[in-house]
Amino acid sequence: MGERPTLDVSFGDIHTQNVQQLRKLNEHTFPVKYLDKFYQEIPTLSKDFTQFAYYGGFVVGAICGRLEPMPDSTTKKRLYIMTIGVLVAYRECGIGRKLLEYLLENASKHPEVALVYLHVQTNNETALHFYAKAGFEKVGKIEGYYKRIDPPDCFVLCKPIHLDTTDPARITAALGLPTDTTATTAAAAAD
Repeated sequence: MGERPTLDVSFGDIHTQNVQQLRKLNEHTFPVKYLDKFYQEIPTLSKDFTQFAYYGGFVVGAICGRLEPMPDSTTKKRLYIMTIGVLVAYRECGIGRKLLEYLLENASKHPEVALVYLHVQTNNETALHFYAKAGFEKVGKIEGYYKRIDPPDCFVLCKPIHLDTTDPARITAALGLPTDTTATTAAAAAD
């Protein structure tokens, strides 16, 4: 079977009037259910890191990222990719890549963004490969991160943006991970 064509998508802001479209997209895309507080927070986040992808006038994907303080810095921030999802019928058409490129390009324009990170379920080989191609590296594993899916464990993936170190211990500290790279906490935004 041949490669699927790259689709030309446009981006649009997520706001209070259309955030329910994000809820519907997420319900069709992810194995977890996000709480109401997640959808209340999204419209308040920077448009540089949170966008819909439209194809033919319809929402086919979205990325949601939020800036967080760095535990070891008063000036730098970390950018957390809360979700990135594309409807099944539109996968492998370059939409996820374009959403991620949008976020990373905007992150590079913000000197306070030291790194971008996210959680990926340990058995999600497709996502792990996708992020590795974009320059993300595994920097830790959290056991029991997900409450209602199996396996419940995740990897923490990270990509430095404006980080003044490549020291793995400093990177894991910046992410709040123990230096042994394995944590046993269950602090997911997903319920």
